[in-house]
Amino acid sequence: MNISSIVIQCHPGNYDDVKKWCEESGICEYHFGDKEQGKIIVTIEGADVNEEVAKLMKIQSAPYVIVADMAMTYQEDLDAAIKELESAEEVPDLLTREDVDPDTVVYHGDLKKKL
Repeated sequence: MNISSIVIQCHPGNYDDVKKWCEESGICEYHFGDKEQGKIIVTIEGADVNEEVAKLMKIQSAPYVIVADMAMTYQEDLDAAIKELESAEEVPDLLTREDVDPDTVVYHGDLKKKL
C-alpha cells in the first residue's frame, strides 16, 4: 500500500468548490486547507505507484484545480528495499578485487551478481 500527500492550488474564490470535490470524490481524503491562499492538502492511497499516479491525474484534472503535486509519499515496498540495502555489504566484493578486469564486467543494475 502506498500513501501520498498532495498539495492542491486553486483560486481562493474556488476553494469551497475544490474542497467539496475532494471530500466527495472518493479519490482522496481532505485534511487541511488555507482558503485565503487557495491551498488544500489531501492524501491518496493506492496498491501501487500506478494507482497513485492515476488518482493524482484525476485530481489535477478536477474543476478549478490550477495545479496538484505530490509532496510526500510512503511506499511499503520502499521500506523493504531500504532494509535490504542496509543489511547488504557496504562495498560489493567485486569492486574491491584486483583480479577483476573492469572491461569484463557487464553492468545490468547489480554488481553483486556479475561474477
